[in-house]
Amino acid sequence: MPLNNAIDLTGRRILLTGAAGGIGAATARACATLGVKELVLADTGSLDQISDELRGQGVTVTAHQCDLSQRRDNAELVAAAGDLDAAVACAGICPLEEDWLDDPEWDEVFHRVMDVNLLGPIHLCRELLPVMAARGAGQIVLIGSIGGRMGGTSPIVQPHYIASKGGVHAFIWWLAQRAAPQGVLVNGIAPGPIAMTATTIYPKDRYPLGRIGEPEEIAWPAAFLCSPAASYFSGSILDVNGGLFVG
Repeated sequence: MPLNNAIDLTGRRILLTGAAGGIGAATARACATLGVKELVLADTGSLDQISDELRGQGVTVTAHQCDLSQRRDNAELVAAAGDLDAAVACAGICPLEEDWLDDPEWDEVFHRVMDVNLLGPIHLCRELLPVMAARGAGQIVLIGSIGGRMGGTSPIVQPHYIASKGGVHAFIWWLAQRAAPQGVLVNGIAPGPIAMTATTIYPKDRYPLGRIGEPEEIAWPAAFLCSPAASYFSGSILDVNGGLFVG
């Protein structure tokens, strides 16, 4: 007797942060393909393009332009979203130009990176967990990085990014233990280098597959972690890096 396909988002309402582009927009498209009922999109930038695209496919979309590093913005976002089945926190920044040894303004950049990459997801989860726990169900996915596993894959990646993503991984493990008894599953993805901007430079000859990844190659695992097929995942961090890190 054939098994039903449990990688199905039919009827689900999912929140995506960092949804204007990159992994966030790709995840929105993946969720739409899997039959999601409604997407709540959030980003600091304009969401008009991705929202119009998804609505053209028949998906109900609500868009919120907000600063996801701020607790108030996260609180307002979750309150406006209402009941959610899942959430994927894709918002993040990775400044590459600063020199942590010599740049006199580097400390300010450090705090901004930590605010966006680590404190932002913490703020989001502080709002999501009580709402999902009250329903006794929910799935939260946080995007970490291979940098949080092995200290980075290129000398251009700065320590503020590495520290923030290592913190995301630790937070996933911490929160998963507290959320699972309430029916809420917390998991993460640690992507390898992903082609999202024309200025991204990585030594591709070091990689087993000979290339860096595409946003869609992170989006599908993220959508999976929002589906019934991931009903026994809790505290997992999926390493999606083309074989660059194995451990």
